[in-house]
Amino acid sequence: MDYENKLVLAPMVRVGTLPLRLLAAQYGADITYGEEIIDHKFVKCERRINDSVGSIDFVEKGTESVVFRTCHAERNRVVFQLGTSDAVRALSAAQIVCKDVAAVDINMGCPKAFSVGGGMGAALLSKPELIHDILTTLKRNLDTPVTCKIRLLKSPQDTVELARQIEKTGVSALAVHGRKVPDRPKDPAKWNEIADVVAALSIPVIANGDVCDYGDFQRIKISTGASSVMVARGALWNASMFSPSGKLPWEDVKREYLRKSILWDNDVKSTKQTLREMIIHYSCLELPEGKGVNNSETLADLAQLYGEEKYYQFVSKNRWLMNGYR
Repeated sequence: MDYENKLVLAPMVRVGTLPLRLLAAQYGADITYGEEIIDHKFVKCERRINDSVGSIDFVEKGTESVVFRTCHAERNRVVFQLGTSDAVRALSAAQIVCKDVAAVDINMGCPKAFSVGGGMGAALLSKPELIHDILTTLKRNLDTPVTCKIRLLKSPQDTVELARQIEKTGVSALAVHGRKVPDRPKDPAKWNEIADVVAALSIPVIANGDVCDYGDFQRIKISTGASSVMVARGALWNASMFSPSGKLPWEDVKREYLRKSILWDNDVKSTKQTLREMIIHYSCLELPEGKGVNNSETLADLAQLYGEEKYYQFVSKNRWLMNGYR
């Protein structure tokens, strides 16, 4: 995995599934992160080839729910992000999936209660010894590249010191979200503090925060000196922002996302959540479209809502045949 001069889709809970990753890649994303998967859940999974869909599924034994779905087309760019607070458990989880992904990333920045409450995500920022234990354990035992994603600490000096410690573990790259744990999305990202990290490290740094248009990629790179740029909300709202030709109409991108969700039999709850996030930025969930998404119970319902019934029927009837041409 090469982390120099790359455009990166950030990990996003509940929406960073296979259809959105493939959509972002179609428009120009070089690296695509999956949503954070918790190690406790993933160690209960087994790898299965889904011949019907053409995917590689990691299915939780007992519930039979698909926890992570990938495919050969994204093998060289998809990053599996893991939520963990234990080195041994992290390794057990990573070993299940490492042969099917381009890299394994440890989430050290998520500020949400479910993550921090379990000692994961941003909770790791105050535990440098545990960070060292997790990363070095993965590095010693995996051939797959290992990376991590952090947030800014209370002071620029603290962030730089932690970043230097992380670099010493041998990780291939470090992603830095330019906000602190208490910051909200409306708070401006501190690109200058990302620049401090870039200046202190020799490994590639991936800058993240307030990137919403293609032009922002160059602006944040110039401002921070970062090797690559990661984008979350901007890509969720309109994944065609990765294209140097400019954004496509929101309606076209939304419809293409739905078609990919149908093709890859994406979980309907995830599909609805992604569509809602797309709608909220441009419209309102109280209008007919938003209500239609909320009331949909299946992918067939969503296909009918967006006028994609024929595509849904075609895929349903020809799924096995189409699998041979993916």
